[in-house]
Amino acid sequence: MIRTQIIDRGISDPHVIDAIRRTPRDKFFPEAGRDEAFADRAAPIGHGQTISQPYMVALMTQRLELLPTHRVLEIGTRSGYQPAILSRLAKEVWTIERLKPLLDGAFERLMDLALRNIHFRHGDGTLGWKVAAPFDRILIAAGAPAVPENLLRDQLVDGGLAILPVGTEEEQMLVAVHRNGDKLIQTDICPCRFVKLVGSEGWKD
Repeated sequence: MIRTQIIDRGISDPHVIDAIRRTPRDKFFPEAGRDEAFADRAAPIGHGQTISQPYMVALMTQRLELLPTHRVLEIGTRSGYQPAILSRLAKEVWTIERLKPLLDGAFERLMDLALRNIHFRHGDGTLGWKVAAPFDRILIAAGAPAVPENLLRDQLVDGGLAILPVGTEEEQMLVAVHRNGDKLIQTDICPCRFVKLVGSEGWKD
């Protein structure tokens, strides 16, 4: 998986590759679906949600340009796989999930892996985590109808970077958003398709 789906497709950051290698992807799948763990596609994990394909996890992580000193907000915990990768590269990770059963399952998996620099919250991820803000990086693992400008201006540090998918329910563009004062500078990365971002700055439930 790492060679054919990640390295051969242009992921070159050795720290990202090592974090993926050290994280057992199959443990983030329901037992009945573990034969899908290393396939080159997103896979269902219940409650209408998915775990992103390995390449997309690697791409979003690499584009965050993480440093060991960074504090990261991750919206859309889902199985816990993406925050597990982030936790191996950043100082601390705050992750928010609106579906309580998914959050509970992710918590158990991440504690079993002894990843202790992750903080968990149940709620509307588009509201962020004000008491822990500001964050050096924000990753949103669900498709937003538009860039959540209030969240990024309020909780992303000046000079910080966010990675997220933006677009319709059926098709989005993965974008990088740099904050420069009150300006949010958006750069397209690649087309993609994620589940909906539901919340006050997302789609209505």
